[in-house]
Amino acid sequence: MFKNILLAFDGSEHARKAAGLAADLARQYQARLCVVHAYDPIPDYLGEPFLQETISRRTEAADRIMEQALVLVGEQPQLETDVLEGPAAEAILRVAEVRQVDLIVMGTRGLGQLSGLLLGSQSQKVLSHARCPVLLVR
Repeated sequence: MFKNILLAFDGSEHARKAAGLAADLARQYQARLCVVHAYDPIPDYLGEPFLQETISRRTEAADRIMEQALVLVGEQPQLETDVLEGPAAEAILRVAEVRQVDLIVMGTRGLGQLSGLLLGSQSQKVLSHARCPVLLVR
């Protein structure tokens, strides 16, 4: 049924639960699993040396979060990863389109900013704009 599954992972409790479910589905359907993590854009106005320091910290944190995801999904016959800079929903939708995924799996509550309460959650944005089924995990 599913050949290409995308897991959106931000390290939150809901994302950890989603990782287990996505991994099980990928094994059950012998599907390719793509794990995606997006981190907030880095403002250009920081200037040197603050810009390089901020970039280093953000990419190190993103790598740690991706390592958590890979531990949770365990051994997968077909596993791909993407760490992207930018708004999470847009990054997830872009990867889903490019990789032609059949299913997006993600948590319902992430580690987003308080502004998410006012502007709508990332999962709601993905759910509204995805061209494939979206499985939200609590």
